[in-house]
Parts: sequence; C-alpha cells; structure tokens
Amino acid sequence: MTLRLSDEQTEALRRRAEREGRSMQQVALHAIEDYLARAADDDLTDEIAERGAERFADLLRRLGE
Repeated sequence: MTLRLSDEQTEALRRRAEREGRSMQQVALHAIEDYLARAADDDLTDEIAERGAERFADLLRRLGE
C-alpha cells in the first residue's frame, strides 16, 4: 500500500511525530487504528439500535400515537 499525502499533511504529520517522540509511521498507524475502532463502535451502536427498534416496535408505535 502506498499512502500519498499532500506536502501540508506530510509536514503536519512530521511535526506531530516530533512532538510525540514517535515516528511518522507510528503516528499514522495509531490514527488508523483509532479510526477503525470508532467505526466498529459505530457499527455496533447501529446494530444494537436496529435490534432495539425491532424488539420495541409495537411500544414505539403506541408511544407515537
């Protein structure tokens, strides 16, 4: 895989890595891991909400009347 960043993004990543005492790769990998974890949490939340809506459909309908 090749990741292409703009000059501005590369410089911002370099500065962040320097501030944190880590490599640019470590900072980028951590950001990707955080993103994937949040996306998985969002998927789980959507799944739970959908199951709840199905389970309580009658109640929700009655509350809306």
